[in-house]
Amino acid sequence: MFKHIVMWKLKEEANGATKEENAVKVRNIIEALKVQIKEIKHIEIGFDVSCSENSYDIVLYSEFDSKGDCEIYIKHPEHQKAAVFLGSVVSERKVVDYDI
Repeated sequence: MFKHIVMWKLKEEANGATKEENAVKVRNIIEALKVQIKEIKHIEIGFDVSCSENSYDIVLYSEFDSKGDCEIYIKHPEHQKAAVFLGSVVSERKVVDYDI
């Protein structure tokens, strides 16, 4: 199994929306990928509740059968569309990928 975890800090405002509004849009876009990309075995998205200066606003946790399946997901046109939106609202991004 291959796991792909991403954390984002959002801009206070972007695309005419607040951070909170964009967080909901991100969640909706990511959750829609579940049905659009068959290689996704599990995907969830969560919002930070600690609100510390060291925390990120959103975390994505996803599972795939293999690194290759994760790469298919990343290159998928629907993921690429999501990445364009994310790029417009995100100020920082961190990623961890690992195989178990």
